[in-house]
Amino acid sequence: MYYAHFGLKEPPFKITPNTDFFFPAGNRGAVLEALRYAILHGEGIVKVVGEVGSGKTMLCRMLQTQLPDHVDSVYLANPSMAPEDVLHAIALELHLDIPDRLSKLEVMQRLQQALLDKHEARRQVVVFVEEAQGMPLATLEEIRLLTNLETRHHKLLQIVLFGQPELDDNLNQRQIRQLKERITHSFYLGPLSRDEIAEYLMFRLRAAGYYGPPLFTKRAVKQLAKMAQGLVRRVNILADKSLLAAFAANADQVTPRHVAAAIRDSEFAGEIQRPAGRWSVLIGGLVLGVAGMALYAWSQGMLPLPVAPAPVTHAETEQRLEEAHSLENESGRGMSRVLPLLMQREEASLVWLDSTPPEYITIALMHDFPETDQEKELQLLSANLVLDDVYALRTKVGEEDRVIILYGAYENRQQALEEFRSLPKALQMGAYLRTIAGIREELLQHQ
Repeated sequence: MYYAHFGLKEPPFKITPNTDFFFPAGNRGAVLEALRYAILHGEGIVKVVGEVGSGKTMLCRMLQTQLPDHVDSVYLANPSMAPEDVLHAIALELHLDIPDRLSKLEVMQRLQQALLDKHEARRQVVVFVEEAQGMPLATLEEIRLLTNLETRHHKLLQIVLFGQPELDDNLNQRQIRQLKERITHSFYLGPLSRDEIAEYLMFRLRAAGYYGPPLFTKRAVKQLAKMAQGLVRRVNILADKSLLAAFAANADQVTPRHVAAAIRDSEFAGEIQRPAGRWSVLIGGLVLGVAGMALYAWSQGMLPLPVAPAPVTHAETEQRLEEAHSLENESGRGMSRVLPLLMQREEASLVWLDSTPPEYITIALMHDFPETDQEKELQLLSANLVLDDVYALRTKVGEEDRVIILYGAYENRQQALEEFRSLPKALQMGAYLRTIAGIREELLQHQ
């Protein structure tokens, strides 16, 4: 909603990883180059550690785009994977036909032969392990054993572990010390400094099409940086809410007042040292509430795109708040109509998954979103894509239900990449390629 007001072409601060918005400063670019070198020339295991929201997933996505064509990547995103499932998961992602009756030794032998064949064809294989701090120690040890697959001069499998600082605590345990000794390169994603956050804000705004002077005042950046604590995800959340508050106030710049309203509207409010006055909290809530309802209404086609709104009086604010509540109720009723659409695609998706060859590639448009959010997204997807090629499959993360949204099925990665690049930019953000076999394996684990 605020994009036209600030001259933006797309959302500048979405938390979904988008490689077009990769920020190379704050040692991220240096770590990316070092990771690329370690994968292409190094041996053993590589480790990347950073706090929640520090940009590990973005780095992983960016790394995949930077690797040359002769490198095949395997992506393991399930931290609760059992030790006996690791070999099968990697084999499936490499399109190997592994019967269930095979023993662990036989699976390892087939995997080793496949890796030898790739090595003879001058290809490399790298395994990316996300959320490695949540993996059982036995699973981490199973991953360590994979580094034993080698020729006389080269490792057949390169492994990159991405995790939170708890990963280091796990690696310090005596029963897994052999894995720690195999780590040849360790990288740490530290928090961004205040100056780096100021650069980051302008970098993202420029990438989204902004060409004017700094939108955030120095005091606003200082206040935002203090609350974000250098974490990229927090910066994105607070910056987005701050721009929304500035737009609602018809302001040309983001000031500390707008950042304060954003902080109060976020999950970080409990960390504010001094509570704001009663009236400033109320006004800030009204501003973001009205703007938020209007943003949803515009996205659903209920409202036209506003241009330079006039200043809002107290009476007008009261009236708009009542209208916002009405819109909220209407949108809630409207969402109930999306449920049959999701269920319809779920049934078709199960048939599609069962009939599609396991080596085929599909595009994962989003993953690990709550079902309620997925229903809204599916409605938007149906307006931009061929609905018959959109698939919705239920899975779990821990005990929580999740839905995977997939698009199309392609014989090889080249075809999938061509289709991926033809998608609207908004749909490319956070999307990545997956094999049908890998998706089947994930669903089987949660049955």
